[in-house]
Amino acid sequence: MFWQNLHELDRQVTLFINSYHCGWSDAVMQFFSHVQIWFPMYAVVAVLFFWRLGWKKGLVVLLSCVLCLVLCDQLANLFKDGIARLRPCHDETTKAMGLYIVEGSAGGGLYGFFSGHASNAFGFAVCSSMGLRNDIRQKYAGYSVWIFFWAFMVSISRIFVGKHYFGDVLVGIIFGTLIGLFCGWLARKVIRAAVKK
Repeated sequence: MFWQNLHELDRQVTLFINSYHCGWSDAVMQFFSHVQIWFPMYAVVAVLFFWRLGWKKGLVVLLSCVLCLVLCDQLANLFKDGIARLRPCHDETTKAMGLYIVEGSAGGGLYGFFSGHASNAFGFAVCSSMGLRNDIRQKYAGYSVWIFFWAFMVSISRIFVGKHYFGDVLVGIIFGTLIGLFCGWLARKVIRAAVKK
């Protein structure tokens, strides 16, 4: 009963958020939802690591971000297969209640708990922000504002395009943040132990 009530609440919140759409917002949300647009940004951030931190620290931070993305992605897949919660776009009841689905949006599969997009985006945002703090010369506040805005837009876009429930995204953000903190902490430990010798 508790889980059914929670699911129903999640469905209502999802439908409320999903209902706010128009032509231009559909295009924006679909843009943020596509994984392919992330790769050029990842490449620019990788260059920033090496440019600002040097090759040793930059490599450690880059590897920590790669580890973070792998952990986020694989853990999300493990949960999806284990819990087997249908995506809203595959739930006939949710669709009948007015779910708006943006055709051609990225992300497939039958199950959606929890959102790999959200966990990857927030994991990368947290880990990369922590990694840049290894540069004692700058704070990188502008980078943090941008990367967390990007992570938020990626996450919320999954609700707008009809691929995830709000709860899928929220749990993805939590897991991504925790994994990002762990990988960022690990990079800092390695840098202090090895690079600074």
